[in-house]
Amino acid sequence: MQYERLKKGTMPVLAVCYDFDRTLTPGDMQAQGFIQSVGADVRQFWEQSNKLATENDMDMNLAYMLTMVKKAKGKFYVTRKALNEYGAKIELYDGAESWFSRIDGYGAERGICVEHYIISSGLKEMIEGTPIAPAFKKIYASAFCYDEDGVPVWPAQAINYTNKTQFLFRIEKGCLDINDHEGVNAYIPPEKLRVPLRNMVYIGDSDTDIPCMKLVSSYGGHAIGVYDPKNKDKQKVYGLLANDRIRYFAPADYTEGSELDGLLKAIIDKTAAYENLEERHVGCLDEMRGNRQPRKT
Repeated sequence: MQYERLKKGTMPVLAVCYDFDRTLTPGDMQAQGFIQSVGADVRQFWEQSNKLATENDMDMNLAYMLTMVKKAKGKFYVTRKALNEYGAKIELYDGAESWFSRIDGYGAERGICVEHYIISSGLKEMIEGTPIAPAFKKIYASAFCYDEDGVPVWPAQAINYTNKTQFLFRIEKGCLDINDHEGVNAYIPPEKLRVPLRNMVYIGDSDTDIPCMKLVSSYGGHAIGVYDPKNKDKQKVYGLLANDRIRYFAPADYTEGSELDGLLKAIIDKTAAYENLEERHVGCLDEMRGNRQPRKT
């Protein structure tokens, strides 16, 4: 099968990757309407889900997906359409709906193409129901496989904290299809990578984001920890910073002029300056290798 593989273009790309729960929304997406609609207590729902995972040596994300289906049985059908509708009710942090176009515009003014990605253990179908879904070039999240009536019959994808990192490599090489195994494992010269890891930003809130944060930071990218701007609890981001998982933290406030807004714009400025120098470096390499005529002095 032939997969679309994006190539490096003339404009440098900055990929901004987001966790979802407690990064773009204040809480777990399932607890913002779905759990209540099946008549369950939020705390008990997660206790039962985690118990199911423990007793069956089961991935916790697969466990919560099964628990959702079991809890809804006899009350309503869990369908793609229903999950989209629950997603539409998810509360977003302030400024999130206008954030993406603003950041895109700022990047374009500085010669940087900004792309946004979700890498989340939450449900893709619910994220797709939010008003910000169209802003993402790709949404990588846990998902169901559906029958012809739109009813879940099996998990299609379960994303946990360790396998999140594969999607950074997919973005790096432009092989965005999750089944393109050959492309994501292919060797690409560093100067030909579509989005080198140094041009990635990962924004998350907790320990489940650590592998992605560490990977991005290790290669010169930017890992940002966010915390709820209302309760101002910084303990998690302090721990992430102390353990060298992130370089920066800020409130999850996406409004224009916020601390996070200024931080992303500073990263875009740095990316523009660095990529200008990198282009000169690659030009020197090309000349040395005889791929173009010597430059006139």
